[in-house]
Amino acid sequence: MDPKTHAPEIDAQTGIATTGHEWDGIRELNTPLPRWWLGIFYACIVWSIGYWVVYPAWPLIDGATKGVLGYATRIEIEKDMAALQATRAAQAAGLADASLAQIKADPNLFRLAMAQGKAAFGDNCVACHGVGGAGAKGFPNLNDDDWLWGGSLETIQQTLQHGIRAATDPDTRIGQMPAFGKDGILKRDEIAAVANHVRTLSGLSTEPKADLARGRTIFAETCAACHGPQGKGNPELGAPDLSDAITLYGNDLASITETITNGRGGVMPAWTTRLDPTTIKSLTVYIHSLGGGQ
Repeated sequence: MDPKTHAPEIDAQTGIATTGHEWDGIRELNTPLPRWWLGIFYACIVWSIGYWVVYPAWPLIDGATKGVLGYATRIEIEKDMAALQATRAAQAAGLADASLAQIKADPNLFRLAMAQGKAAFGDNCVACHGVGGAGAKGFPNLNDDDWLWGGSLETIQQTLQHGIRAATDPDTRIGQMPAFGKDGILKRDEIAAVANHVRTLSGLSTEPKADLARGRTIFAETCAACHGPQGKGNPELGAPDLSDAITLYGNDLASITETITNGRGGVMPAWTTRLDPTTIKSLTVYIHSLGGGQ
């Protein structure tokens, strides 16, 4: 702006008036936005104000403004979910009244239980047991027929209902592998001997200088009470079968030694307080049908 004439200063290079602003000798040209762009911009502002009035928009302490129409996608989702739950409730009525054996025997109930059980497994069990139920170190494989507490429909259901070592459930399954080394029950050389003996139970190789006779004696004195004289296990106590090649924490010598030294005590939640009885039934049938059900 020319201070003498109060007229806009014209840039010599472009012939465009300047705004009068200058930074380090650089003058700002007065080049306003295109009218069509400004028109769209102002129209969007008006449109947004209309949205604020018509639809829920402004947050409040205990919710949000409802809007003139009172419409929200959340309301539609809630309606859809309620309709789905009503449909499932009618379908699941048969599951609620049927026993596990009846569900397995009835094709319609079995198909419904499998669908509902698969969904429940994906929501609640996959994190530990894997998508296909193959498990991982410390988490049982549900596809084989090797079970700590039994793999019948009834025992699977009980495990789901009350969990394993679940502190919040008085009826939970409890079994404890002692820490023979940590608690000073066995010395290091005794642990080495019995660890090598445990490997022989499933036909695995041992260390060349392993004292297998001593390991057999220690096993009979300290381990057979739970695992049995031949290491076949005891589902009543959750004691695993040591005579097969299936192990929860690994069957290499180092893993077996660690188990004997420090003990084991995995935890599974009690699902009774988290899932309804019909869902637990469906989950029982689904797990039993993965391939390892007894």
